[in-house]
Amino acid sequence: MRLSFEKFVLHVLGFFLAAFLVFPLLALFTASAPQEVLSGLGHPLVWPALRLSIFTTTATLIVVVVLGTPLAWSLAQSNRKSVRTLETLLQLPIVIPPSVAGIAMLLAFGSPGLLSSLLHGSWVFTSTTTAVIIAQVFVSAPLFVQSASSAFRRIDSKLIVVAQTFGASPFRIFLRLALPMAFPGIAAGAAISWARALGEFGATLMFAGNMEGKTQTLPLAIYTVNASDTHAAQALSILLVLVAFSLLLLMKVLMNQAERKFHGMP
Repeated sequence: MRLSFEKFVLHVLGFFLAAFLVFPLLALFTASAPQEVLSGLGHPLVWPALRLSIFTTTATLIVVVVLGTPLAWSLAQSNRKSVRTLETLLQLPIVIPPSVAGIAMLLAFGSPGLLSSLLHGSWVFTSTTTAVIIAQVFVSAPLFVQSASSAFRRIDSKLIVVAQTFGASPFRIFLRLALPMAFPGIAAGAAISWARALGEFGATLMFAGNMEGKTQTLPLAIYTVNASDTHAAQALSILLVLVAFSLLLLMKVLMNQAERKFHGMP
């Protein structure tokens, strides 16, 4: 009886947090009539911002996965204290405020910036679509690397030793053994990273600016139209939530299929 009561209390406590997280989303979808939301989709900022967000986040995801996967593998293969320190440093963009990230990128890639000074040229990325991608990569890549490196570390080290014994090269071990076994964690990291890039706001605003069709992504468009057209802001917000939810759902399906295949399940 006592066990049942304690279980009930745990469920109630968990329910309060779940309700708190779901309630704002419920309000987002029900605060206005469907006709008003649909009319908000006709705002001139909606579709340019959506196209730009799809383009920049896709480019960001490609950069993060292509460069982040080898980095995560390298981090997972080393136990040196210096590598652990580096890994902690690489996770800083997750916790620093977006304003700090924006200032850091301005000082690194702006004018005048550290990169421009080092290369003795006019390498300035501010107020460009490239700046949006840079900002998204900066804030989203650590999430992918964290998830992928954890997945690589879960691989049984004995399998790697056996592969080395049979003469497999490091690249072949990475490509044929590590990647397939760590795929669910890599896919999860990619989904989280993509969602973070899609919702990026503060660093993009400070580093890239808010120019329609050039740097104005969906979050920036929501910020812009909210002052004059709340229905359009709500429509954009719903669109952003639906796109993010669809991608996360797709990634979960792919992860489940990969896990079933890995464990030999039908």
